[in-house]
Amino acid sequence: MSTTGATADPLAVLAGLPGVAESVDSVRKAVDRVYGHRIMRRRSNEITSEAALRGARGSAALSGADWALEEVRRRTDFSGDDGARTVGAALRLTAEAGQLLSIWRQSPLRVLARLHLVAAAESDPRVGRPRQEGEPVDEPLVELPLPDAAEVSGRLEGLSQLIIAGGTAPALVTAAVVHGELLALRPFGSHNGLVARAAQRIVLVGSGLDPKAVCSAEVGHAELGRAAYAAALDGYASGTPEGMAAWIAHCGKAVELGVRESTAVCEALQRGAA
Repeated sequence: MSTTGATADPLAVLAGLPGVAESVDSVRKAVDRVYGHRIMRRRSNEITSEAALRGARGSAALSGADWALEEVRRRTDFSGDDGARTVGAALRLTAEAGQLLSIWRQSPLRVLARLHLVAAAESDPRVGRPRQEGEPVDEPLVELPLPDAAEVSGRLEGLSQLIIAGGTAPALVTAAVVHGELLALRPFGSHNGLVARAAQRIVLVGSGLDPKAVCSAEVGHAELGRAAYAAALDGYASGTPEGMAAWIAHCGKAVELGVRESTAVCEALQRGAA
């Protein structure tokens, strides 16, 4: 983050930007509605499982592997071409994210390293650690200027300190900053987008906003499209109040679309039970 000011809680400053409170309120109301659905009270495990699958599909689509949902559901082998490996990585990350909730607030950098290990699924000394100076980054769908290794290290440490310290910022704001910062930094040699979206999921679930992981922001990001995603990310990277607020609002809209998707699943299950 490049425009937070000299304050003990820069995330709270972002929460006060014009339009952000409205996004936070809209997301909270949407989440409350889906959690109040009668199917959620009786079959929430099914909704969680379906949201995980759809979220993984959405995250993979944003990383260039835009598969039909039924193909993701049907496939068992993800070791083939680049697209298959991307979808497999997204599925693994979605499953792993739920196992890391208790570690995140104490050691976010450890969690990020684990997420990269899970995504890459290969034995390479560069996997699971921030990139060093001169090491390449394979993230063709993010076209922002690439920070050098020293900047990556400093900003990751700053992000870690913010998370460990906690604060008063709403979950949406924290999740959007974690997501945007990881995309802007691309701290690993590969799979940064997938890792960033998994980290956003961890924040939304671990904060208590979406404890059952049914409001998959990845679904919404994919629905809004890669062009809108890139444009909003440019706003975050600009560091301007307007750009940061636009990125947070974009992330909020993605969560709301994820809510809509899970609500549709609830309705389908309800019709089937009728």
